[in-house]
Amino acid sequence: LSRLGWIDTFLALIIPWSANVFAIFLLRQHFRMLPQELFDAARIDGLNHLQILRRIVLPLSKAILVTIGIFQIVSNWNAFLWPLIVTHSDSMRTIQTGLAYFSQAESTNYPLLCAASTFTTAPLIIMYFFVQKQIMESYSRTGIKE
Repeated sequence: LSRLGWIDTFLALIIPWSANVFAIFLLRQHFRMLPQELFDAARIDGLNHLQILRRIVLPLSKAILVTIGIFQIVSNWNAFLWPLIVTHSDSMRTIQTGLAYFSQAESTNYPLLCAASTFTTAPLIIMYFFVQKQIMESYSRTGIKE
């Protein structure tokens, strides 16, 4: 990482988390569950592969994409060891490493630590309330009745 010049940079915090094997597996399983009749009907209607992806697959995959987004955000938000390794300055530290330093002070102020922990989880809870509606709406849609 030091040869790439990534130590103490945002690239070191972002790039390693950009690929997720679980997300690839989840998308693969979701795409395999889509009925072949959808694709056949789209081809009969004259859609090419990109139009099928944009008009059929992506709207049906909204819940999976939101789920993957939630998992990525939560895992990045809760990352502790990797940001601790690749950052040296306090300005580049993440919230979780800040909480760890806060709790390792000479005398830990537990009420203040609990308040800080609550404030670190609040954005995740708020984010979930905003995307919960999209997840529920996409589950109510149906593709083809058999």
